[in-house]
Amino acid sequence: MELTHLKYFLEVARTEHVTQSAKTLCIVQPALTHALHKLEEELGVKLFKTQGRNIKLTEIGEYFYKKVNPLYEDIESLPAQLRAMENEQSATVNLNVLAASSFVTNAVILYKRNDPDLRFNLVQNEETTLYDICVRTYANYKASVRHYGGEDSEEENFVCTENIYLAVPNTAQYRKRDSISLKELQETNFIGLYGSKQLRSIFNEYCERIGFKTHITFESDNALAVKDAIASGIGVGFWPEFSWGRVNNRRIRLLKITDAEFKRDIVITLRKNKQDNSRSERFYQFLTGLLRRASSRRRG
Repeated sequence: MELTHLKYFLEVARTEHVTQSAKTLCIVQPALTHALHKLEEELGVKLFKTQGRNIKLTEIGEYFYKKVNPLYEDIESLPAQLRAMENEQSATVNLNVLAASSFVTNAVILYKRNDPDLRFNLVQNEETTLYDICVRTYANYKASVRHYGGEDSEEENFVCTENIYLAVPNTAQYRKRDSISLKELQETNFIGLYGSKQLRSIFNEYCERIGFKTHITFESDNALAVKDAIASGIGVGFWPEFSWGRVNNRRIRLLKITDAEFKRDIVITLRKNKQDNSRSERFYQFLTGLLRRASSRRRG
């Protein structure tokens, strides 16, 4: 059945007047009559009967009208629904944050000042590909482009490298130090950020290279709690130079690790999987620019 023929049928069924319906539909009456006859032939039933100078629905026609009318209304509303869905998709940025979560959260807060209607959906899932932007971290990043078929593509863009320091309490033991060897800390308590799998694996990789095993006595999923624990002298911990935010120099010192080059690469991935990716792309440019500037200021 053609959608146009159903539209003609519903209009004539409503008015029970072919001439009036033809005017409403902006077609000539013979064309309308022909379309109705073609629909009846296709269905193999009579939908209308003549009653004087007018036409009426048959019993089957009335049944057909009751069934078709709500379906046609749903179909008619579909274009508007699809446009609304597309607008909602383009107005939502799906963020998969596997690294630098504090930095990314602050970036979202800053960005929403200029685009308050943009929605952000933040997840932390290493397995999912259902995102627009993903923030990952690697010990040594190797550029790649992954394709998912069709027009979906994933573009990884190396953003910056940050050094990893050892954060220690600003006590007499460390106050005059700018660097340290982990070998000096064999019996020292370490404090870790719980749940940061990618960063934890980087720490473990570097420690294994130099044959050092950390003795972790305290873990928290909150970077601020880790800062406070280090500042209070509970232990020491690895600390990325800028993505976790500033440290209070009066309470904490960041010492360079001399055993090996402790660093990590932060990679931001933009996945173009929408019909309109413009708002995701603008936030992507904002986030990467913010990271680059933070890196430059730190090194400057």
